[in-house]
Amino acid sequence: MDRTESKRREMVRQINSEPGEREAMEAKHGQVWDTNELQRDYSVEGFAAPLIMVRRKEDGVRGSLMFQHHPRYYYSFKEA
Repeated sequence: MDRTESKRREMVRQINSEPGEREAMEAKHGQVWDTNELQRDYSVEGFAAPLIMVRRKEDGVRGSLMFQHHPRYYYSFKEA
């Protein structure tokens, strides 16, 4: 049983009800990655929408990113 599922589903609904284009996402969240950029900078360790768990390739730091579905952008890196 996933105790976070209902909260995550609500977050997904909110995020994807008004998806942003890249420029708007960067203005709101700072750095934004598309899928190719994500693969360049991070190793993906798991996901539970709207979160993705990653390890930054540059220094091995683990953390999480948020993502919206379409257009697919990742943002708001938080160290674990």
